[in-house]
Amino acid sequence: MKPTNKILIAGASTNPGRYSFFAADLMQQKGIDFELLGIKSGEVFGKEIHDIRKKPKLEGIQTITLYMSAGNQAPWHDYFLSLSPEKIIFNPGAENSELDSLARARGITTEYACTLVLLQTNQLP
Repeated sequence: MKPTNKILIAGASTNPGRYSFFAADLMQQKGIDFELLGIKSGEVFGKEIHDIRKKPKLEGIQTITLYMSAGNQAPWHDYFLSLSPEKIIFNPGAENSELDSLARARGITTEYACTLVLLQTNQLP
């Protein structure tokens, strides 16, 4: 499979006041390929929010950026890892030492950072 720079926004929201929405907006402006994953259905910038409960098969995910608390991430650890990302970004409020350890054990890079800052300073993808 051809490598891609696709980013998965986990914890996506249609609410324009949420940081995950801001991230999707910046990614769209910068022409970055992204997918959306969340509990509530909807569409953001013409992209469907995939229902995390269905564990959709998403291919070519290079980076997962988390906008979910550690408690809300817990049921989905195995699913996130099954997507075989190169990197997982833990945004402020999404810090999770358990998922961090599991990811690192699989050779996945982890980063505690703000995706919005990374995007605005051209450090992502």
